[in-house]
Amino acid sequence: MKEPRRAVLGEDQPIVREGIATILRTAGIDVVAAVDNAIDLVRAAEEHLPDVVITDIRMPPALEADGLDAVRKIRAARPETAVIVLSQFLDASYALDLVGDDPSGVGYLLKEKVASPQLLIDAVERVVARDSALDPDVISALLGRKRPEDPLAGLTPKERQVLALMAEGHSNTGISEQLFVSVAAVERHVTGIFMKLGLNQTATGQHRRVLAVLRYLGQ
Repeated sequence: MKEPRRAVLGEDQPIVREGIATILRTAGIDVVAAVDNAIDLVRAAEEHLPDVVITDIRMPPALEADGLDAVRKIRAARPETAVIVLSQFLDASYALDLVGDDPSGVGYLLKEKVASPQLLIDAVERVVARDSALDPDVISALLGRKRPEDPLAGLTPKERQVLALMAEGHSNTGISEQLFVSVAAVERHVTGIFMKLGLNQTATGQHRRVLAVLRYLGQ
């Protein structure tokens, strides 16, 4: 029997914390700890070794980017830990700090956009599977930063759409459903993206997806 996903939750608002914990438990995810500050979040992750850490960004003790600092420490100590930050704030610098040089296993969702429990559960499954789960508005903010040159200049509009959905963590099947095209068509677009971005054919498919997303985010 498959072991349930194990999650550590960080949220300083009790009602929100309990609501998220209930959503996760209803989906069969084992919430092994739910804390209200960044210090305890790091300790809980060290103690329980969860599959995923879900946290707000602005948390005690300083009520600044304490949650973000906590997940950086957690991933530095144990890189295989997937993380999702839930925030009321859209800040490209926060997203860049979170993504670092590898968006796999990382999620950044805006609280107001998590309109249904299933969106959160889907994000958990994606990041635990080493995909990314980035809110489209976060991606737009990252793309809005000035860059000396555009590495995506050679992509067609459809390839850009496909790459944007890759950055959100969608599989080829998920992209085909979003764009109302066949999976085979998506695969052709993905291959074209890899070729135009000069991504090594000897790398694994998943690794090239991560590299493509990094190019998309301007890393």
